[in-house]
Amino acid sequence: MFSDFRLHLIVYYLGVCFRAADHQWGGDQFATAGAQVDIWDHNRSEPVRSFEWGKDTVISLRFNPGEPNILATSGSDRSITLYDLRLSTPVRKLIMKTKTNALCWNPMEPMNFTAANEDCNSYSYDARKLKESKNVHKGHVSAVMDIDYSPTGREFVTGSYDRTIRIFPYNGGHSREIYHTKRMQRVFCVKFTCDATYVVSGSDDTNLRLWKANASEQLGVIVPRERKKHEYNEALKKKHQHFPKIKSIHRHRHLPKAVYNAVNLRRTISDAAMKKENRRRAHSAPGSIQRQSLRRSRIIKEVE
Repeated sequence: MFSDFRLHLIVYYLGVCFRAADHQWGGDQFATAGAQVDIWDHNRSEPVRSFEWGKDTVISLRFNPGEPNILATSGSDRSITLYDLRLSTPVRKLIMKTKTNALCWNPMEPMNFTAANEDCNSYSYDARKLKESKNVHKGHVSAVMDIDYSPTGREFVTGSYDRTIRIFPYNGGHSREIYHTKRMQRVFCVKFTCDATYVVSGSDDTNLRLWKANASEQLGVIVPRERKKHEYNEALKKKHQHFPKIKSIHRHRHLPKAVYNAVNLRRTISDAAMKKENRRRAHSAPGSIQRQSLRRSRIIKEVE
């Protein structure tokens, strides 16, 4: 019965530590990251190509879902680098003020990707224009450790060192949902399921947790009468979303005490820095101090 069964095993060995790996979309190659970026073929035990730009460690790697030959990496030298497998050298590098822990491409808009940064924010970029970010996603009070897009491309989930998980709209600056428990510790990895219904998280307390992408969504079999009721409720919320009371109820999320205090502290620090900058500009020569947006201020330079 089992006479035709074969077990095919290829051991890939390079002698260095692998920090990240990702497979090509619709292709027969995959990439690993560590001291350098190596491109592998399924049928070979040695890399078919290697890329290196500097001597720092590459900590995250993702292939582009729309163009299989494009991949992006983030390194310990605070860089975000774009590679093209059809070229012999890396294409572009973006140097930021703080390290990027992870990044992910938008599956519905493959030219855009979002980077999870050490400065508590996530930054969305257009790969064709890296001089400034398209959007800054705020909310976390500690380093963002991992990020993953929903298959719909309309939102993404982030896991942070502040022991919370947040779901952001792809074009919104603040999260629409925040998840936390008393026992959950620092979150190091998050993933959307393929049907965009659940979010899986892995934390420092050695547990995996499964969350609903929409906390109030009714799962399971829904009869037509229930479906109409849910659609009617959603239409009412959308119609009256600009009323102050309804907006307050819709936006309110309970936060752990430590996160709540950290949010207030960060807001105080931010307001003080803004006041200091405004006073310095008011007492300086006109035009000597230029105002710089957060989308540009976190970028040091772009290298080609």
